[in-house]
Amino acid sequence: CYLSLNLSAEEMQTCTILALGDSITEGSRSAANYRPYLIKLLSAENKDYKFIGPKKDHTSHHAGYSGRNSSHLRSVITRLYRSHPAEIVLIHTGHNHFAKNKPINTILADNKAIVKAIQKINPNAKILLATIIPSGKLPKYAYIPDLNKELKKFIKSTEGVFLVDQAAGFDWKKDTVSDKVHPNSDGAKKMASKWFQQIQNLAQGLKANTLIDELPENEKIALDHASKVIPL
Repeated sequence: CYLSLNLSAEEMQTCTILALGDSITEGSRSAANYRPYLIKLLSAENKDYKFIGPKKDHTSHHAGYSGRNSSHLRSVITRLYRSHPAEIVLIHTGHNHFAKNKPINTILADNKAIVKAIQKINPNAKILLATIIPSGKLPKYAYIPDLNKELKKFIKSTEGVFLVDQAAGFDWKKDTVSDKVHPNSDGAKKMASKWFQQIQNLAQGLKANTLIDELPENEKIALDHASKVIPL
């Protein structure tokens, strides 16, 4: 798929996106979510996209499950993704556990299993895995900073998975509603901006890779040599 600019109608294809997570992905009457702001950013840049998923609200289709945790997503991901095999998957899951239960290993294992299930069905899927936004609901969510360290290690070591550092720059004192967990409009806008930036980076890479693949073999070799001298 292509999300980048300056493509002809013939070159342009709709890119499918699956937003996967909990209530932070789904949103509610009392809390914002990133999807409407991300759609606005994509639309402003003429990105050709389509959100898909088993649920739908006034904004888009999605796979946000309020009150559910990573273990639930792990249990449904194979069936869910077979039905909605998006080319880009946005994953933010790590809430709805308790620090007293020492959940980091479980959440990390769930994220790994979710990624593995998606890649088994579609090895070419681009998975954008997020660190978890900070929360002031303590001690329940005291585990989040350490969880994020482990998620970063996993992402760094896993092909086809791209880091979206949602924790960086997110201040629960300013960016959440009164429950100190769910984003307000400012927090949701920050999240949307982070997703959008990585989608842009990914789209540019997809476009470049596709165009290179279409070159005759001798031109590929020449371009490969040139890239060693002049960074592309």
